[in-house]
Amino acid sequence: MGFLEALAGLCGCPAPLTQRHLQKGRQLETVEMKVHIDCEGCESKIRKTLEAMDGVTGIDVVPRQNRVTVTGYVDAAKVMHRVARKTGKRVEPWPYVPYEAVAHPYAAGAYDRKAPAGYVRDVTANYGGGGASASRPFSRASSTETRYTGAFSDENANAACAIM
Repeated sequence: MGFLEALAGLCGCPAPLTQRHLQKGRQLETVEMKVHIDCEGCESKIRKTLEAMDGVTGIDVVPRQNRVTVTGYVDAAKVMHRVARKTGKRVEPWPYVPYEAVAHPYAAGAYDRKAPAGYVRDVTANYGGGGASASRPFSRASSTETRYTGAFSDENANAACAIM
């Protein structure tokens, strides 16, 4: 406690607000986003935009994966909006999770050819985020698919005669 804060407490005056007091109510947050990075100029523009923000404590830019990670006392929506506005790039939340985190990584919607190596699309985010129980359901076969697959089953030996 500094001298001015002690004196302000005795006088009944409110203490001056410092950066530490302003950040006291906020939580340390990590924001991951996907931003298309073409060159080193794009990377430096993104880095300079984020360094100018209040509350940012760490910036990690991975141009090969088009991934930007920001750590600090910031709001995710404000960070993404500022990067989009200042750089003119399309910004979206990081949509990928590690390959091991998904129960069926090659199911429809999870496999993404644009995903970086070792990552697949996060399908649990769209379905409640409750882990494997809330993961995306498998698609059902249509009636024509069911009819054709049922025609050649081992259980129905006379099905081939009905087709011919």
